[in-house]
Amino acid sequence: MSTPETPGVAAFVGATGGAGTTRTVVEVAAALAADGRTVAVVDAAFGTQGLSDYLTGRIDPDVTALVTDEEGADLSTGLSELDVGRDVAGRIAVCPAHAPFERLARAKRVDAAQTLESRIATAASRFDRVLLDVPPIAANQAVAAVNVADHVAVVAPASDRGATAIQRTHERLADVGAEASLVVSTRGELETADVSIPDAGSLDVQTEPRVPNEDSAFAAAVERVAAAVTGREITGTDTEQSGLLGTVGEYVGR
Repeated sequence: MSTPETPGVAAFVGATGGAGTTRTVVEVAAALAADGRTVAVVDAAFGTQGLSDYLTGRIDPDVTALVTDEEGADLSTGLSELDVGRDVAGRIAVCPAHAPFERLARAKRVDAAQTLESRIATAASRFDRVLLDVPPIAANQAVAAVNVADHVAVVAPASDRGATAIQRTHERLADVGAEASLVVSTRGELETADVSIPDAGSLDVQTEPRVPNEDSAFAAAVERVAAAVTGREITGTDTEQSGLLGTVGEYVGR
């Protein structure tokens, strides 16, 4: 009998700037949605605001407003549907950061970080999975994100800089009473990574996630990460096996 997956929240922490954390989060969300999950993606990377690049049109309220000026508003007012490029059984709703500097500064305060934790808890009660896009651990909202998460995945580029940043991130996590359950390298293999995602070519934001719209080594690696953040063991993944459910479904209980 298969072990049921662990419900809850997964924080993807960028070990350094430019690690590809936002793209990894979006691709993992697409993999889970294709396997029938409802997924919320909440942006804690207030400074880079990369998640907003995946959306078109007005973003109002954004996540920083929901933890400052719009504390009384329902979470649903800040969620936008993300197109995964084809019909899938699940869905993705994203809550990005897209704000002027003044509100960004207020959103990094301790009280706003506490409100962010509450918003994440609300999302966890409404979605099968909540994924958090988290910057390097150096601000209150990043600490709040990892503290509320059930799984913490460290994302780093496959380089000497990335390897050094992973060690530093482990130390920062320990400082705030958290620890990583997974290390993911992007753009190639890294010896200390549990899962390595190969170079996907251009790192520009795509009009839609590559997973589940293609069968490739990139997609298979992302699917392994998706399996891992549901609390299932990553063993024996066949990257040659075609189809999402053939890869993720082996590890992710339905």
